[in-house]
Amino acid sequence: MIKDIKNKKVLIFGLGLLGGGIEAAKWFYKNGAKIRITDKKTKKELKSSLQKLKKIKAEYILGIHRFEDIDWADIVYFNPGVSYKSEWVKYAKEKGKEVVNDCHLFFKYVKGDIIAITGTRGKTTTTTWTYELLKKILKFPIFLGGNQPERSLFKILDKTKENTLSVLELSSFQLEFYDSRLKAPNIAIITNIYNDHLNRYSSLEEYASIKAKIFQNQKEDDYLILNLDNKWTKFFLKLKPKSQVYFVSLKRKPKRGIYVKDGKIFIKDKKDYQIFSVKKFKEIYGEHNLYNLLFSILAVYLYLKSKNIKNPEVKIKKLKNFILELKTPKFRQEIVYQSKNLIIINDAAATSPDATINAIERSRKYKNLILITGGTDKNLDFKELAKKIKKEIKPKNLILLDGSATKKLITELKKIKYQLIEENIFEDLKEAIFFLSSRLSALNSRLSVVLFSPASASFEKFKNEFDRGEKFNKIIKNLLKRLINEK
Repeated sequence: MIKDIKNKKVLIFGLGLLGGGIEAAKWFYKNGAKIRITDKKTKKELKSSLQKLKKIKAEYILGIHRFEDIDWADIVYFNPGVSYKSEWVKYAKEKGKEVVNDCHLFFKYVKGDIIAITGTRGKTTTTTWTYELLKKILKFPIFLGGNQPERSLFKILDKTKENTLSVLELSSFQLEFYDSRLKAPNIAIITNIYNDHLNRYSSLEEYASIKAKIFQNQKEDDYLILNLDNKWTKFFLKLKPKSQVYFVSLKRKPKRGIYVKDGKIFIKDKKDYQIFSVKKFKEIYGEHNLYNLLFSILAVYLYLKSKNIKNPEVKIKKLKNFILELKTPKFRQEIVYQSKNLIIINDAAATSPDATINAIERSRKYKNLILITGGTDKNLDFKELAKKIKKEIKPKNLILLDGSATKKLITELKKIKYQLIEENIFEDLKEAIFFLSSRLSALNSRLSVVLFSPASASFEKFKNEFDRGEKFNKIIKNLLKRLINEK
């Protein structure tokens, strides 16, 4: 039990339906806090969350948020849906309350080493692969957690000890509450910065500044890994990180870091270490995952180096066959069905136009590519996605799921005179997919690819992108059963 939590009055501001508030309440209760939970949703709306908290003692203020509840508290815990610029956060700080979220608490109380990964794209895959590779090498406990379903920071925090390692995926929302008083990650990674979350941040510079918090407390014996090929790396370098900076690149050889030359991976440190060929990897995972692999390998190399393990590059070379068996995280260009005539790809975690452009680019080799896209806007630009759709997707093969982002995409498509078919726009994902059933069941020898890549957030129709992905898979499963029965 953490002593400075015991008997403190803690306000959980936002219980929610996604699990973050639930895990926070459980953790504070386990550590002896007096808990009050507030949420704008009603008791009926929060039924599923409340059922999971039956065993903890808490006071509930539902259907409303009140300043008096902040006045009552010693500690105010905000869930990720609450911006650091919120009036509630500002009020709590003005009143001298301890303002926290899951990331803040983790870095305040964690023991042991930390590898932390953030970025617009690739952070989930990089985090997962880094964890899997280190598990094959290290003998002491390693934990995987952060901005992933079922991987709450609270679930691993109390398990950490001085001889453990935590590998974390951190979103910008989580990093908003990270401050100068907290522990720094031994290795920090920023995979890249692209247009995202501009409904929450006033500019890309503000968004990048929040991401930069991941290395703000690092010291000279820590490591920072940046993407030499991403234009925002110059922004991070101008912040003058104190840690040792290493780079990842597919385009050039960095002063120190990891790169690809003549189809082979090299680590550049005191000298160049050849790791292995990327040919088979690219055939299995595609070139877009090569960045994720390089980040993971470099993180493993630097961690082994920091622990004074001899010849870390040799240990990585021995993982060559294991690397070709790594699994990609769910809903990231994940092939959920494949036969002679049909491939179905679930890319539900594509929450920006850039991500969907990437998915289309990877799938463009298929002549009959069917795209299902659309969702909730995050104040992003859809011009380039519209151009990519016009170039690669036939009008009859574009299926749109209605939403605020979809309306912006339709506007851009009309500007470039794309022959949009109004009948291909649907309110419901199930309706959209079953609209395809007659077309798919009529296929004979021609290979078709169905790509579900929304290019937007999910909140108008789903809990989050993971809920969106699960529902897509469930509908596809039912559709395939139907097609099989019809045969």
